[in-house]
Amino acid sequence: MAPTKAPDSSRRSDRSRRAIHDAALALVTEVGYRRTTIEGIAARAGVGKQTIYRWWPSKAAVLMDAFLDLAGRTAEDAGAGDAGESGEGAQGIPDTGDLVADLKLVLRATVDELNDPALEAPTRALTAEGIVDAKLGAAFVHQLLDPQLALYVTRLRAAQEAGHVRADVDPRIALELLIGPLMHRWLLRTLPLTHAYADEIVDYAVGGLAPRP
Repeated sequence: MAPTKAPDSSRRSDRSRRAIHDAALALVTEVGYRRTTIEGIAARAGVGKQTIYRWWPSKAAVLMDAFLDLAGRTAEDAGAGDAGESGEGAQGIPDTGDLVADLKLVLRATVDELNDPALEAPTRALTAEGIVDAKLGAAFVHQLLDPQLALYVTRLRAAQEAGHVRADVDPRIALELLIGPLMHRWLLRTLPLTHAYADEIVDYAVGGLAPRP
């Protein structure tokens, strides 16, 4: 008889992790963060509760990992669609030499992500929970926000070197002129978050950052 092939434990582990990630994101979208439980995630993923606790200490940690995985997959899909374009592409903010156009492109993409139902619920859950859970909030900023904000800093510094932004501007503060209004409108849900609004933010912000005669 031919020997029976041993099951691939790493592949099984990857499948279980993906199932848990998908279950966590789905439950948060359907019932909200407060009503999402480890038991519910385990049942939805078809795994034992102890499997989840072996990899994560809490549901917040599960959701964080799941969201980072989703964000990574979203970036990969975007990168595949942008292959061959000039500038930094999916790995950063494009640098075509036109700061306004580059920032509008990225802020429009941010608007699309914030309006995406698959991303909106977990983003809101992590944002809200991070306010009351300092450890989770720090992890959310360190693992997700800081790498994205660093891309703006890099692009704005390049614009400074090209003479498109004043030399005395602090890029880390300047990027808040771009991101802050988007997040404010998104969090409060007072007005629609649109591409037109993103374009106006860029026009107003860059007008204040540009060199003065």
